[in-house]
Amino acid sequence: MEKLENIKCYLLDMDGTIYLGNKLIDGAREFLEKLKEKGIRYIFLTNNSSKNKDRYVEKLNKLGIEAHREDVFSSGEATTIYLNKEKKKAKVFLLGTKDLEDEFEKAGFELVKERNKNIDFVVLGFDTTLTYEKLWIACEYIANGVKYIATHPDFNCPLENGKFMPDAGAMIAFIKASTGKEPTVIGKPNSHIIDAIIEKYNLKKSELAMVGDRLYTDIRTGIDNGLTSILVMSGETDKKMLEETIYKPDYIFDSIKELKEEIK
Repeated sequence: MEKLENIKCYLLDMDGTIYLGNKLIDGAREFLEKLKEKGIRYIFLTNNSSKNKDRYVEKLNKLGIEAHREDVFSSGEATTIYLNKEKKKAKVFLLGTKDLEDEFEKAGFELVKERNKNIDFVVLGFDTTLTYEKLWIACEYIANGVKYIATHPDFNCPLENGKFMPDAGAMIAFIKASTGKEPTVIGKPNSHIIDAIIEKYNLKKSELAMVGDRLYTDIRTGIDNGLTSILVMSGETDKKMLEETIYKPDYIFDSIKELKEEIK
């Protein structure tokens, strides 16, 4: 557990790590309280772009966890940071929820909802309001060469009792089947989201740990970006997946309840 002694900030996945659906994972509150006692920072880092910061703060507070806007960082926010570096006030066709639309508009982007317009980007988020019309228009733009960005690559979003709902990765697969094209992906495990966090919060990679339940996003984020990686078995990953994966975490715990006991 030597690596844990050097960690000054934990990047915490939420879905499958802190909660499942609307149920707090056992030990989550106590884990966060211990980090506060030790003066160790934590940032809730989620690929789920269907909600904005305020929604996550509201949800965490309802679950009994004190959280503020600066404690939450999502793939949606990372995408706005990335795109603002590419082109400020860009015209965007966005496949996303009202929350994500609000986040993009606050960041200065013009949202276009019709076909055959002169736009700069197509952005795909975790759109729980998705329609065939949205997918059709997006595919037309992408096939015609408009730059295509996705907030994150997760195939499924975990829910309570082992259930799930299809996530942005499944939508990426649909668009690829139609257009043959894949997006630039911003969220975990890609470097764009970690670079944005390091820049915003003035952090160092050597002092960061990525904690999450998914091998191909959370654990790969740690491996690809030089962070300490910690897998919790409270969400998507099961023992068979762990045996077969090429993404081997630095540490494995049943949940963050067990991780708490190793923080001295």
